[in-house]
Amino acid sequence: MTHLNRIAFIGNSLPRHCGIATFTTDLQEAIGTFWPDVDTTIVAMTDHGQRYDYPSSVGVEVRADEVDDYIHAAEILNDAAYDVVCLQHEFGIFGGEAGGHVLALLTRLTMPVVTTFHTVLAEPDPAQRDVMERIVAASAKVVVMAEKARDLLRTVYRVPADRIEVIPHGIPDFPFVGSEGAKAELGFSGCTVILTFGLLSPNKGVEVMIDAMPAILKSRPDAIYVVLGSTHPNLVRDQGEAYRESLVARVKELGVESSVVFLDRFVDQATLLRFISMCDVYVTPYLSEAQMTSGTLAYSFGLGKPVVSTPYWHAQELLADGRGILVPFGESGAIGDAIAGLLTDGRRRRAMSARAYAGSRSMTWDRTAERYLAVFEGIRREHRLRVVAGPGASVEAVGLGTPRGVPVTPEMRLGHFLSMCDDTGLLQHAVHAVPDRSHGYCVDDNARALLLACALNAPGEQRLPEELTGRFAAFVQHAWNPDIGRFRNFMGFDRRWLEDRGSEDSHGRTLWALGECARSDANPSRRRWAAALFAEALPAVEGFRSPRAWAFTLLGLDACCAAGAAGGRAETLRARLADRLLASLSAVETEDWLWFEEGLAYDNARLSQALIVTGHSTGTPAWTEAGLRSLRWLMARQTAPSGVFRPVGTDSFGDRRVPPQPFDQQPLEAAATVSACLAAWRADGDAEWRGEASRAFAWFLGRNDLSVPLVDPEAGSCRDGLHRDRPNENRGGESVLSYLLSLAEIRRIAHLSGEGLTLASPLRAVGA
Repeated sequence: MTHLNRIAFIGNSLPRHCGIATFTTDLQEAIGTFWPDVDTTIVAMTDHGQRYDYPSSVGVEVRADEVDDYIHAAEILNDAAYDVVCLQHEFGIFGGEAGGHVLALLTRLTMPVVTTFHTVLAEPDPAQRDVMERIVAASAKVVVMAEKARDLLRTVYRVPADRIEVIPHGIPDFPFVGSEGAKAELGFSGCTVILTFGLLSPNKGVEVMIDAMPAILKSRPDAIYVVLGSTHPNLVRDQGEAYRESLVARVKELGVESSVVFLDRFVDQATLLRFISMCDVYVTPYLSEAQMTSGTLAYSFGLGKPVVSTPYWHAQELLADGRGILVPFGESGAIGDAIAGLLTDGRRRRAMSARAYAGSRSMTWDRTAERYLAVFEGIRREHRLRVVAGPGASVEAVGLGTPRGVPVTPEMRLGHFLSMCDDTGLLQHAVHAVPDRSHGYCVDDNARALLLACALNAPGEQRLPEELTGRFAAFVQHAWNPDIGRFRNFMGFDRRWLEDRGSEDSHGRTLWALGECARSDANPSRRRWAAALFAEALPAVEGFRSPRAWAFTLLGLDACCAAGAAGGRAETLRARLADRLLASLSAVETEDWLWFEEGLAYDNARLSQALIVTGHSTGTPAWTEAGLRSLRWLMARQTAPSGVFRPVGTDSFGDRRVPPQPFDQQPLEAAATVSACLAAWRADGDAEWRGEASRAFAWFLGRNDLSVPLVDPEAGSCRDGLHRDRPNENRGGESVLSYLLSLAEIRRIAHLSGEGLTLASPLRAVGA
């Protein structure tokens, strides 16, 4: 269920006759139909000298040439507090040079804007480029309907990739039916029908198709070419019906009057679908490659019709891999041969129909609306983060996708971390920023420190000193109790163990660190040590009952198996542990509780992460899907009404309370969430997961319930958490490692994406 309340669409609207009007109306109706709780309205552009009987869905009318109308529309939208505005952009529908009047509206809006570009010019003139760039600057996200458009936005207009979404043109969810019923209804029984639909204008290439008819009729004398659609209103205004009359004259000249039918009308969707249903072949003979989107092509493809088309950009992508036939521009002979070939080969025609229909199911309006809503939710959340953090805040501080494309992440500063280490290992606690020796050490934190040492072996990072990494490894080795096959956990400052075995969770976390060490430690000898100790300590997990111990072990197994350091027994246990987590989820899950246990506790996201990485690595969809599903559920409960990340508070650990209690909030939860969301992103490629990871990391920087930073980026320290009224000023080992491990992951993703890494000051990060 979406958290959006009000969405406004700017564009044309039916009953105005144009493709943008149809698209805007269809998108608005799709969101209203599938999410009726969302209030939607259209800001309709009215062309010069025209009047339309707009429906109630149009809340504001803007006369294209009147700048004051644009300003007034912005005031109305701001006063009504819409969550998101979605602009449908085509140069010709807005007033001013290159449609620049729309900027008077966009630049006054106080809510985020998502712009759908229906045209992206490869060679804009200076005015068009200026308007496009200013619209992009005013938009939190831009949407296009083809990969070619994405490429042009990146190369011609230099729009960062993370600000572009590709969402295909929506289509009605219409059943796959034969043509005979519709033919009988529309008066074309006994005919083989070729159809072109759309507003008539010279760039549509209808004359080329007319020239192909004599050759087609030699193969199929019963062929009828139906040209459905009124003449483009702009053309009628400038030239009357001269173009349509020229087409009629051409038909007569070729002697094919009985085989070409012009239906001069703009039809509603239901009528259009009946006409498309009756055709045997749909043709789009457009004359220019630079056609980024064709709604008529999308609709025909979505009804499973064989399509013959010239290779304009949209057709190249949609009809690839045998889903249609592409022919050269302006060549009537090639079009005629392709259509005649289809009309005389029923088997091929039916196979193409089936491929087209099957390939279009992801384009139905409900799926399209769902994808738009996901974009709206994401940018609304970013907008609220900036509002919460203050007027100087910038999401650039997170470094995982930015409104202006200039990612900024904190530097890796290790001063506080190093102060927490001595010649034994990492101390557990601190009083404020001063290490507290009275509580000694634990294997949990030294295992995490070993994970950090491995993470800092990544390109772009400065490795830890060899002797320090060796010290953490030595602590883990000394924690091993071979007599009982378990790791100890707590050690006093006097180096005496306080127990002969630690918890199941600490054992699993240590295995995780050993697995990662076996894969990515800089020292080959230490990699071999880690693999050997991992194998020795692994059997104990067989009898464990803690889901977190299973999860930590799975993370270690994922690393160890990737390094080729695990044998068949490890692979068997890996499958067994993943199945246990899956079984736990199945046993507890209800309609409103999608989790592995009866309550939420600490390190929650690691359970989902373990299933995601294991399923992804082994190619087991059931594990991956369960991990993704549970993580989505968890993220919904880790989001405050303001949109900031809110980890499960310690006050509700173990309780089945929805929503969970908000305090006390721990850095461990933010770190687990960053890792899990990035694992989800790697598994299914959905950029929203990167956004969720960014939101969780921003918690450290001050995007939280108290708008207080947890970290000191200069020292690299991290407070121990958030109380209801203040941060916990102590800065212990677990907290600093939670922050540094998350920072290492964020920096790694930024490095791999080529986004660059620079320092964000603490004031800028939190908007102080």
